[in-house]
Amino acid sequence: MHVPDTREKIGMLSQLATLDCDGERCAKPVRHTKADFLSASVVKVQRPDGPIAVLRTMQSSVCERNCHYCAFRAGHDGVPRLKLKPEELAHAFDAMQRAGIVRGLFLTSGLVGGGARTMEPMLNTVELLRRKYMYHGYIHLKIMPGAEDAQIEQAVRLADRVSVNLEGPDSTRLEIIAPQKNFEMELLAALQRVHRSVQEAQPGQRSPSLVTQFVVGPAGESDRELLSTASRLYREIGLSRAYYSAFDPVPGTPLENVPPTPLRREHRLYQADWLLRFYGFTVEELPFNASGELPMDVDPKLAWARCHLAHQPVEINRCSRQQLLRVPGIGPRAADAILEARRRGRLCDLSDLCALGISIGRAAPFILLNGRRPPYQLSLWDVNRATVDRGLGGM
Repeated sequence: MHVPDTREKIGMLSQLATLDCDGERCAKPVRHTKADFLSASVVKVQRPDGPIAVLRTMQSSVCERNCHYCAFRAGHDGVPRLKLKPEELAHAFDAMQRAGIVRGLFLTSGLVGGGARTMEPMLNTVELLRRKYMYHGYIHLKIMPGAEDAQIEQAVRLADRVSVNLEGPDSTRLEIIAPQKNFEMELLAALQRVHRSVQEAQPGQRSPSLVTQFVVGPAGESDRELLSTASRLYREIGLSRAYYSAFDPVPGTPLENVPPTPLRREHRLYQADWLLRFYGFTVEELPFNASGELPMDVDPKLAWARCHLAHQPVEINRCSRQQLLRVPGIGPRAADAILEARRRGRLCDLSDLCALGISIGRAAPFILLNGRRPPYQLSLWDVNRATVDRGLGGM
């Protein structure tokens, strides 16, 4: 029987890691012609200083948990069961980063023998990279359910990003898709422990970002539930980002016959999440329907503006930055550009806004320039709305 070597194992585990990638899910594969295994192993990840090539892999694909949606669940025969020793993985990564193939590592794992036992080889791998191979670049490390406090503290000292996947917005929803996981004691407690460890860090120590991920759809949760939990974590524990992963059924799992979640829903969740993090919106302001779902036919910012700004447009020359951010087509950079331009004079025409990089097609229906609505071409929605308003006015 063929025994895969280190490079083959990394390639196979990297392909499996695409199923469990904690926020590197949208990373783009990097194609290499000299080594086929790299096409699955290396992805481009967007960082504040620009995109970097990251080795995305697993320490082990062996798992003892029975999460109903997961390809790695115990008893599922659809994936190969492999593991990498810490020195094996650390040495291979060191060679790749010295060759200029990668500049970072994302490391996850299946869970076997409990969280503490699973975390040990992962931490040993990262410790070897930091201490033996003197690697000081980007590392994203997943915290396993049931990890010990000391291990979480070690992860905070070693990694640039750590993740604890909640998967569901609360214990009731998690029970549906991952009955062996404890929302409060294993997952939420780990997030809180990471937060405390970051706060307790000494000056000069690493201060990793903290992220989580939700599986969207199979537990029947609403968009409001997901975004309410994310918003609370942003406020209370300094969560850097929540990721929303549209459910895609895996053959041979208990949820194999559940319909996949539309990617449009995932996209709307990210748009709404962006409003919470960067635009000053609260969960209560988001345009949910009676069932707590976001509209699928329009982005949430535009839906909010149609309800609140269509008849109360924002005066561009006098409004605050916060008011500017409520206007479709105006983001943080555009809002700052408007404020800077106002110091030099009044903005009188849509061309003035266009020169600042603003999407005037989106913004024009919701703004005033010197007290007047700027002329713009009516969209189909505007035409229908105007017709309804005229009809109501004649009643």
